Amino acid sequence: MVHNSMIVVISTFLGLFLLRKYREFKWGYFKNMNSLKGKTYIVTGANSGIGKETARELVKRGACVIMACRNMSLAQIAIDDIRKTVLTGELIAKRLDLASLDSIRTFSSSVIRDFPQINVLINNAGVYVNSKDAVTTRDGFELHFGVNHLGHFLLTNLLLGKLSESQPSRVVTVSSLLMQSGQIDFENLNCEKETVNSLSNMRSNQKYCNSKLANFLFTRELSRRTAESDITALAVCPGFAYTNLFRDSSRKWYQYILFSPIIYFYMRSANQGAQTVVMCAVSDEVGKEHSGQIYRDCKQFHPKLKFTTNPAIEAKLWDVSAEMVGLLLK
Repeated sequence: MVHNSMIVVISTFLGLFLLRKYREFKWGYFKNMNSLKGKTYIVTGANSGIGKETARELVKRGACVIMACRNMSLAQIAIDDIRKTVLTGELIAKRLDLASLDSIRTFSSSVIRDFPQINVLINNAGVYVNSKDAVTTRDGFELHFGVNHLGHFLLTNLLLGKLSESQPSRVVTVSSLLMQSGQIDFENLNCEKETVNSLSNMRSNQKYCNSKLANFLFTRELSRRTAESDITALAVCPGFAYTNLFRDSSRKWYQYILFSPIIYFYMRSANQGAQTVVMCAVSDEVGKEHSGQIYRDCKQFHPKLKFTTNPAIEAKLWDVSAEMVGLLLK
């Protein structure tokens, strides 16, 4: 009887292990190790999570990686950790706070001054807090919209000239599957109409979903505006990965127990989450003809949006965003 029970237990654990491995296989892994020596990449939020693993994968291939991070101490810790196993390439930490328009402008000016070329900009950094909390950036923007969308929107536009000089070049923006639940309300982009009641009735991640939808619409419009140049704009859904994105979200101890099966089967490591980002940043199989598309699991992804979008909405979001960050329209 005990022997049979042991067989059942072992078989169960083996089955769960194999199922997990199968899911990892389906997520995809970018194996191309072609040299990136001589190329320069910017990765925002590179001190942890997917950004850090993206930087690790790029320097493995010999790239020069500018790690754009808000906290320089954490950036150095990340560099030290990567250098324990990877000695190729170059890692350069530069301060960038996407919650500050002044910081974005200072960072962009220093990059333009100090680097002869920028081959790829990877807009990875992101924030997540409970949408019911009314949190803003230093410039008064709703935190998710201000950091996840407006910060990267301004950064990309300020670096477009350098990216154009470095053609062929790419802009890879990390979005999320949650964008499928996003909404773009031009009358309330910055949550100007929020009240105590509307905030209490809001989904806890609604503002995050909205910002990730904005990331995708930004990519679509950027692709359209760079159609005559050799700049490729791509969006990425990295999947549900183990990072510190939710560090500002309160979780009860029992919630970790309840969600542990979901975590086991659906949560990727940060390195697994970085694979599609790296693929979009370096793969020769993803080219200009794919500009404006979004990728997930190392292949093209077709989101099912509740939000009806079209080029006019994408262009309007661009123009409104430019006005909000004080960018002169061309």
